[in-house]
Amino acid sequence: MAIISYRNLTVSFGGPLLLDDVGISIEKKERICLLGRNGEGKSTLLRILSGQVIPDKGESERLPNFRVAKLDQEIPVGVQGSIFDVVAEGLGEKADILRAYNQASLQLDEKPEDEKLADEVDRLQSELDRTDGWSLDHKVASIIDRVGLTQEQSFATLSGGNKSRALLARTLVGEPHVLILDEPTNHLDFEGIQWLEKFLQKAEFAVLFVSHDRSFIRFVATRILELDRGKLTSWTCGYDKFLERKADLLSAEEKQNAVFDKKLAEEEVWIRKGIQARRTRNEGRVRALFKLREERSDRREQQGKSTISSNKGQTSGRKVISIKDLEFGWDEQTLIKNFSTTIWRGDKIGVVGLNGSGKSTLLKLLLKKLEPKQGSIEHGTKLDVAYFDQHKEILNDSLSVAENVAPNGDTVTINGYSKHILSYLKDFLFLPETARGPVKMLSGGERARVLLAKFFLQPANLLVLDEPTNDLDIETIELLEERLLQFDGTLLLVSHDRDFLNNVVNATFAMDGKGGVMEYAGGCDRWLEEQEEAKNSSNRAKPRVIENNEKPRKLLNKEKEALIELPKKIEKMEAERDQITAIMQSPDYYRNPKSDPADDQASLEKLEKKIAISYSQWEELEAIAD
Repeated sequence: MAIISYRNLTVSFGGPLLLDDVGISIEKKERICLLGRNGEGKSTLLRILSGQVIPDKGESERLPNFRVAKLDQEIPVGVQGSIFDVVAEGLGEKADILRAYNQASLQLDEKPEDEKLADEVDRLQSELDRTDGWSLDHKVASIIDRVGLTQEQSFATLSGGNKSRALLARTLVGEPHVLILDEPTNHLDFEGIQWLEKFLQKAEFAVLFVSHDRSFIRFVATRILELDRGKLTSWTCGYDKFLERKADLLSAEEKQNAVFDKKLAEEEVWIRKGIQARRTRNEGRVRALFKLREERSDRREQQGKSTISSNKGQTSGRKVISIKDLEFGWDEQTLIKNFSTTIWRGDKIGVVGLNGSGKSTLLKLLLKKLEPKQGSIEHGTKLDVAYFDQHKEILNDSLSVAENVAPNGDTVTINGYSKHILSYLKDFLFLPETARGPVKMLSGGERARVLLAKFFLQPANLLVLDEPTNDLDIETIELLEERLLQFDGTLLLVSHDRDFLNNVVNATFAMDGKGGVMEYAGGCDRWLEEQEEAKNSSNRAKPRVIENNEKPRKLLNKEKEALIELPKKIEKMEAERDQITAIMQSPDYYRNPKSDPADDQASLEKLEKKIAISYSQWEELEAIAD
């Protein structure tokens, strides 16, 4: 049974229908990725499902007491209080007394002699006893624990990734049936993205999300929902299989349109044959021609692909940037220490690291926008730099798209040739009416395309891009990849998009935030593997030496229960593993059409990982118990 379903959904904001008489249903525990080009109406559909927008037309059915929660991509400004306070807000007015008690208790800890404050704590405690508010306290504490945070920490002091975790906890504390996520990876680093992937894979609720991160989609999505030219298509498969099936569908559609257009052309020739033909013409055939014309005018063509053009700079010297004994930090924190390397013409280098590790700082140092504390940075000859920082670039909302990109006239210059601004913007998928319209009417992805259109007008032989893929649709990201691969200059790139990095760069600088900068050949995969290995290594049980003044830690109640249950759990998983292995080793396995070797092998690998993790947990708990 569907948790929620819509029929005949129709929405328009004055132009072509964003949703054209479509239907959608969401089942329990589904993880659905909503795909579509920028401006197709994905955000509108999310707002309809979350109750923020009322459609022009449509009918819905939903579970009794249906609950939906939506986590927007932007982190709100000015959120105050502890993590507990922020998460408790997700319970609404029911948690007001609980939040007041929590805040008063913290204040009393700081001022234990304040009798008035002590009386207020007692009053609030009595009220919680009367209303069973402690159950809400347990619910808030439990969800904070699930997202890996601590209750007392101030929200304002958190990193961007941990703020996202706290806001996720706030949406989940109300126990929604459906969680809606809009570009959830935009402000997360690699560790945060991987944590979110694992969290959602274990979720008991349904998830509907929009994302441009292809690796994230592969890990999370169990179904693809595509919004294309006002129509929704459901693909009951993962992302890679969707790409194959979509290509086949577009090929069939192209052939069908070609047959239709040929028939229409033949009928147009027939009706224009002259007086004699007109006297003997078949009126039914004429009516059929009018119908063909009407069908052709109603056809919504697939949006074309952008062709990203750019101005080439002069050829730079062979040695682009020389770095020797570089050191830099803020206050007491050292971000870069004893870093030396040379960047050569044609290098395409990705810069990776966790949030706050200094990736953007390194770019600014290399461009001499910051002075190093120690060491030297030398630029080579004939260097033309184009720097893209999406968070710093500002668009004037009162001007049109064309005026923002070409403020000094109606033409732009590309490699010595003049091109009309409307023609140039068409390469970035802006129709003339959109190009003449105000920027404030654009979606986030369309604004990102405007910034790229401005960026590629700069003649350059060194491109420096800081998170260029945020808000772009997947097709535009793939075209940006192609353009960067064709670029014969030098590239410095900060991104958390794993596929984008792996497809574009030939070397990686990985920053650990403690001064270390490691160099790797190729993309970010090797660094991510090492990060995972280090994390697993630190999680393994190690005998602890108890200092003289240190009291040995005792097992918590839930750890005692886990110590009892883990052997049973491991035994059950090993039995399941042995059963799958036995089935795969049977003589008739590969002759049976129902056998799925790839799926069974994936299940085996997943079980092996779970068994290894469980053994590690068991050893750790036994070490504490001993």
